[in-house]
Amino acid sequence: MVPVIVLTVTGVLMAFAIGIIVKYFGAKPDPRAEAIGPLMPGANCGGCGYAGCNDYLNALLSGQAKPGHCPSMSADNVKKLAAILGEEADEVEPMMAVVLCSGEDGIATKNAMYNGVNDCRNALLVAGASKSCSYGCLGMGTCARACPHGAIEITEKRLAKVHPELCVGCGKCISACPRGIVKLVPRTLEVAVFCSSPLAGKIKMKQCKAACIGCHKCGKAAQPGQMTFNGFLASVNLENPPNAETAEKAACPTHCFRKIDPTN
Repeated sequence: MVPVIVLTVTGVLMAFAIGIIVKYFGAKPDPRAEAIGPLMPGANCGGCGYAGCNDYLNALLSGQAKPGHCPSMSADNVKKLAAILGEEADEVEPMMAVVLCSGEDGIATKNAMYNGVNDCRNALLVAGASKSCSYGCLGMGTCARACPHGAIEITEKRLAKVHPELCVGCGKCISACPRGIVKLVPRTLEVAVFCSSPLAGKIKMKQCKAACIGCHKCGKAAQPGQMTFNGFLASVNLENPPNAETAEKAACPTHCFRKIDPTN
């Protein structure tokens, strides 16, 4: 019993000593933190450039960051945050994610059957997963599970689809996708080329019926500089993008150049 009593008394004395040190010599908490805390979304998505909401909060208090960089924070809370800090919020262009692929089941061919863990990264370790296109969406939901806002749906035909009305552009899905086909684009972007393969058109068409074949019909329909081409792959110039009317005019033969949100 003696050792137990000694350890207990020692622990109590150490706790008392630590409490005294913290009270008289510890750093005083910033009163602004208590007001800012409820404004933080708690998503810990990293879209602000920091590890999580708490890191962003500390950066705000230390002057290393400014309001407006949290994609998950509402506009009203950004204004409140700026008022508390006595600063103006940075104007950051709203972004959203898009999955640049059209290779759903029935459109993209398969070269194997995969019955392993339902995860894109794991699937790539087994014969490069099941789809023939090595640039296409694997459709196993790794990006959807990484999204803290539930903005990504895996369709019945195993293709990841982003819902723009739910996406805040945090970018967590970008790092989750092993194929690198999920991209952040300005929320004002109306159209995109939903293909990521730079291979020759004939090769791609054997792998996916909705692949970009590099026919340049989109480039002819768009204004100069609105489309770029990397071999047989067309891309939208994000600094000078075409609009939805351009996609209709182009009448892409594989329908990979189309509106991002077909409901608008």
